[in-house]
Amino acid sequence: MRILLLTQYFPPEKGAAQVRLWELAKGLEREGHQVTVVTAFPNHPTGIIPEEYRGKFFLKEEMEGIQVLRTWIYPVKRGRFWLRLLNYFSFVFASLYGIWRAGKQDLIVVESPPLFIGFSAILASLVKKAPYIFNVSDLWPESAVQLGLVTNKFLIKLSEGLETFFYRKAYKLSAQTQGIVDGLRKKGVQPENILFLPNGVDTELFKPRERDLELEEALALQGKFVILYAGTMGYAHGIETALSAANILREEKDIFFLFVGDGSERPKLEQIARDMNLPNVRFIDFQPLEVIPRYYSLSNINLSTLRRYKLAEGVRPSKVFPALASGRPLIYVGEGEGAEIVRESGGGVVLEPENPELLAETILQLKAQPEYCEELSLKGREYVVKHYSWPNIIRNWLAELKDPSLHSG
Repeated sequence: MRILLLTQYFPPEKGAAQVRLWELAKGLEREGHQVTVVTAFPNHPTGIIPEEYRGKFFLKEEMEGIQVLRTWIYPVKRGRFWLRLLNYFSFVFASLYGIWRAGKQDLIVVESPPLFIGFSAILASLVKKAPYIFNVSDLWPESAVQLGLVTNKFLIKLSEGLETFFYRKAYKLSAQTQGIVDGLRKKGVQPENILFLPNGVDTELFKPRERDLELEEALALQGKFVILYAGTMGYAHGIETALSAANILREEKDIFFLFVGDGSERPKLEQIARDMNLPNVRFIDFQPLEVIPRYYSLSNINLSTLRRYKLAEGVRPSKVFPALASGRPLIYVGEGEGAEIVRESGGGVVLEPENPELLAETILQLKAQPEYCEELSLKGREYVVKHYSWPNIIRNWLAELKDPSLHSG
């Protein structure tokens, strides 16, 4: 089957969506399908297009045998909402050229958000005479409204109308979490029209490793008990809780918080750390996927945090899976689906959101119980290998899709 993957975000960009889509593309190829990716020039989250892509409107390249067609986009780092809309719609229009260059296709898989890529999906479906699957990794605009990030009533109503329209035109919807599955059902989508494509992990790349002494020395972390947060730093993640916990533990000279990644909230978080004059916190830029395991090797405890808001109940942060696969105990600050996964895995401790005192206390308790931490580590690793390795996830997704009519082309 010839499959077109349409997405604004794709490697070499860093992030959960980029990793998932790259693994999907590779997994579909392994299963015997021909995959073509139409995407934008890399620019997220820095808002800077790398030099090798600048000054171009279109570029065709190959990544491990997968054809990738890249088109121009108006890059935005952390701008106002209207600037982000310009970013989204620039790709909506530019992607049409990549779609035209992609040739004949049997199936189109579209990544949302951004929601507006649905316009490209509908046109691609008409031009290619192929159905599209709308992969929903966030119930936008509902999540943005609940977080207070979108308040304009006209824009909310317009977005909700577009959401319904794109969903109805889709051959199938694909959901990243059980919470999104439930949300789609509440919107009237029939269960047989929903596929499940959760986040997973490369269990060969992310595995227990000896401490990386070279990196440890470079970061001056010798003798430190490291609390590692690796991933996106957005508003929904509520990382202020971790910074407040670091402030509480500032007199514990061997405890150190390492934040690796980027996101819309990082400048604010760095300012908070400076205002608190935290001696036990460091921020590191996004790292290539193949480098991240080096940072996990330095970790004594991995950390995932979320704010308290209703849709968080249906969130399963992607950082949970490499954190567990790397063979370190995980502290999960949050509620709902992600919390249930951590409990089921036996690989970590679940705490209520927005309680820095409890987080600080739990870190001290785990630090004092190395044998218990080892037990958590082993259970967490075993769980993700069994349930969340990428090959298993892709095969299950294809089994749910199983429609003979799609293979006739």
